[in-house]
Amino acid sequence: MDFTKRQITKIAREANKLTIQMMKEEGIGSGEFDLIHLVRHNPGISQKDAGQRLNMDKGAVARRVISLEQKGYMVRKENPADARSRLLFATPKADSLKNSKAAVESAFYTWLLEELSDEERDSFCAILEKLYYRSKLESRSGFLHLYERLNHEEEYPDEES
Repeated sequence: MDFTKRQITKIAREANKLTIQMMKEEGIGSGEFDLIHLVRHNPGISQKDAGQRLNMDKGAVARRVISLEQKGYMVRKENPADARSRLLFATPKADSLKNSKAAVESAFYTWLLEELSDEERDSFCAILEKLYYRSKLESRSGFLHLYERLNHEEEYPDEES
């Protein structure tokens, strides 16, 4: 049984809505932001690999890259190993966009916690940190325990279902 009612996910969605609204004001769509994020974390990725990682067709990637180049968020450079392909790099403007996204999220979460007492906030944040580290450990294990649990539930459905 999910005691959280998926409220962590729902709160994150609300923060994301605000972030998307703010990014739109800077002329960046959510799909473009996904590409910027991927390139920032994988400098020198090829357009082909970016498309595969984002599950986008070649033409859609090319259009987004051109748009982001025109806006000053990305540059393409010739691939020294293959003159036919281009490698993607984020610009300093893209790095500042990441910082502004973090600032928007931070402002949202600061606002959200304002109505809690200091004690409530500190307790909540301590529990949240514990949950975050547990989730990171599980992610690093390849979600081993969760795959096992989910596969087990498929074999033996919950009687409440």
